[in-house]
Amino acid sequence: MSRLNQEIGLLQGIGLLSTSLLGTGIFVVPALAATAAGEASLWAWMILIALVLPVAFTFAQLGRRFPHAGGAPHLIGRAFGPRMERLSALLFLAVLPVGLPAALSIASGFWQALFDLTHNQALIIQLATLAAILLLGQRPAKASGLIQGAIAVAIISTVALIWWVGDLPTSSQPLLPPISGSWHLLPAALGVMFWCFVGIEAFTHMGEEFKNPARDFPLALLFGVLLAGLVYWACSVAVLSFHAYGDVRTDAASLPHLLDVLLGEKARWLAATVGYLACFASMNVYMQGFARLIWSLADEGKLPARLAQRNQHGVPARALLLVVLACALCAVLASVLELTVDDLIRYANGNFVLVYLLSMAAGWVLLRGVWRWLAAFSALLCALVLLMLGMDAGYALGLLAVLALLDRWREQRNARVLAV
Repeated sequence: MSRLNQEIGLLQGIGLLSTSLLGTGIFVVPALAATAAGEASLWAWMILIALVLPVAFTFAQLGRRFPHAGGAPHLIGRAFGPRMERLSALLFLAVLPVGLPAALSIASGFWQALFDLTHNQALIIQLATLAAILLLGQRPAKASGLIQGAIAVAIISTVALIWWVGDLPTSSQPLLPPISGSWHLLPAALGVMFWCFVGIEAFTHMGEEFKNPARDFPLALLFGVLLAGLVYWACSVAVLSFHAYGDVRTDAASLPHLLDVLLGEKARWLAATVGYLACFASMNVYMQGFARLIWSLADEGKLPARLAQRNQHGVPARALLLVVLACALCAVLASVLELTVDDLIRYANGNFVLVYLLSMAAGWVLLRGVWRWLAAFSALLCALVLLMLGMDAGYALGLLAVLALLDRWREQRNARVLAV
């Protein structure tokens, strides 16, 4: 029996996942990928979707059979024991210092395309965004599903509008151009693009809140991944067709530039609004997932019991407040240190890929039949992506090593105390 209210249906689940995947990446990452690999980035999207689908199928099977608010760390714990559950949970939560500031910076960047904001004004927008997520998080999960479904429609409609007005595809920009001599550019592009498909592991935390998790959770996950992949590819075609890429400033404002070229100056407001809402939707799913992970650990006695309290709507409001406060602190630190979005994304990707790798290894242990072999194949793919990240994966691997040493030291200290 679920410990949380079961209110999420199939369409709401698709809306939650698709906006999580599209959110912070849809109007920025296609331009970053085009800058890294040019026309070859269109092939990179096809390759990435093919790599992500086995991972998505594995997560779908795990979520269908073991729906739990603990998400990926809970699955890893079922397979490899409590220590790995603690380590993977901490590794997942360690995305906060790098991943959330990157998302907030991208969100505030859409308003910077309209107004000449100072550094402090951009930070105020970021903190106001966190406050809005906190307020929405006090409502039932169904409310987030409805709002994010509407945002997903707005994102898809904006990309469709660009294609329609821009008369795409054009003869100068084929849908899948020849890339002879450009294969060496794909790893650099894939290293940035993987950011677009992080969110699946956060979605697993919502498994307990589906009305029919065995049926709707895997369908929502698979349809959400395919929908997001198609929209990313379509946006990349537009970015390449109208040369809305090339340097840091152009990449960050690719959507406003596209709409400005096609619809005129007033379209910048549409770009800023849709872009900001997309970022908001993605961050909302992540922070709700973080909150449910903390709540689940507290509910099982692994964290202080007061974090397991729920409000009158049955949502983990106190855990969400802790997540929002931590995000606010990280956003302030990132602003003071003036860290770039590209650096933050690459460091965060290492954490996500490592969590994916551990989750796929858990699938090998927990699943049976063809799904077990699919999990093994997915683990191999995740390992290859981790290698492609190169030095950028050092943050995640070093963090995992430090967390393992600290956890071992904690266990030894507790053993000495008991012995006394």
